[in-house]
Amino acid sequence: MDPQIEKILKLPAKQKILLLVLVSVLEAAALVWFLYIPKHKELTGLKVELSKLQGEIDEKTRIANNLPKLRAEYEQLNRELAQALTELPNSKEIPSLLTSITALGKNAGLDFLTFRPKGEVPKDFYADVPVDIIVSGSYYSVANFFAAVSNLPRIVNITNVAFSDIKNVSNRMMTRITCLATTFRFLDKKEIKDDKKPKK
Repeated sequence: MDPQIEKILKLPAKQKILLLVLVSVLEAAALVWFLYIPKHKELTGLKVELSKLQGEIDEKTRIANNLPKLRAEYEQLNRELAQALTELPNSKEIPSLLTSITALGKNAGLDFLTFRPKGEVPKDFYADVPVDIIVSGSYYSVANFFAAVSNLPRIVNITNVAFSDIKNVSNRMMTRITCLATTFRFLDKKEIKDDKKPKK
């Protein structure tokens, strides 16, 4: 038999028990250090990953549950865009729109002294189409003209309104009005691309 083992077997019972406890503690410490702690760290990491994945699943489930609502909102926005497109003419419709404005003024009883389209002012996806207007007529005719313009299916803003030459003619208040009528039109894709190119 091995002399070391014989030496241990000859030890008193208390020392044998102490030695056994010491070996058990070392063995338990080795098991904890080399097996339990790495597995515990791995388990903690997996729990964190599981929690993260569960959060993603919950978020995607919430989005999936909202999908019909989001589709309805998308369709509503498309309808609103289509409506907005009908209120902004394209370049082919601008001359007829300007002709409509002149006809409204004449129908209201105004005399056009100046009707001068100015250069378009490109914006992000649309362009301002300003027109300098000078008309003469009664206050009543001017009010009718502005009301008729506001009822057009297209957007037309009347700004910079200035009254001058106010006089009483046959018990009617006559005046001369200078204003700026601005309508808008959508730019097509080519115009938007050209507008974004740097000027040489």
